[in-house]
Amino acid sequence: MLNIVIFGAPGSGKGTQSTKLAEKYGLEHVSTGDMLRAEIKAKTEFGKKADSYISKGHLIPDEVMIGILDDLMKKRNGVKGFIFDGFPRTLAQGKALDEMLEKYGEKVSVVLSLEVEEEELVNRILKRGEISGRSDDNRETVESRLNVYYNQTEPLKNFYNEKFKLVRIPGQGSIDEIFDSIVTVVDRIIV
Repeated sequence: MLNIVIFGAPGSGKGTQSTKLAEKYGLEHVSTGDMLRAEIKAKTEFGKKADSYISKGHLIPDEVMIGILDDLMKKRNGVKGFIFDGFPRTLAQGKALDEMLEKYGEKVSVVLSLEVEEEELVNRILKRGEISGRSDDNRETVESRLNVYYNQTEPLKNFYNEKFKLVRIPGQGSIDEIFDSIVTVVDRIIV
């Protein structure tokens, strides 16, 4: 299986590029953010609990996210692989993802790190909030989410770099230019 982790700060384009990758390579797009927003919108117990973290810019507890992904792996009927969008976000989650995949005889094939300057990230997120109406796309929450990213998620770069899995992708430019850079990397892996 081809298992890709797409990694980057909020607003780096993970969702956009993940959708394109899933379509091109026939992968199942696993967006933990979309999964969580759906639970929040449905006002499930899990959604209410998730909202109490997300609305403050905090991360969902690791064991909850791993449980959701483990259920997904159990139901993976004939999929060619997964693209993990928005997970892992901490070193502990990275280790837990590796352990969970190993349980199913799988591993992370590559980690694509979308590199975007902070000012560009803030502008993208605020613009997205205006267009989509996402309540978590406001300046205060954006700044909190970026701080969480820098403090908790950035250490994953070293973790995956030491495993020779990390590939840095320039995340500024047109969507298609960024996608072409990603495809060049993925095509080298699957050949």
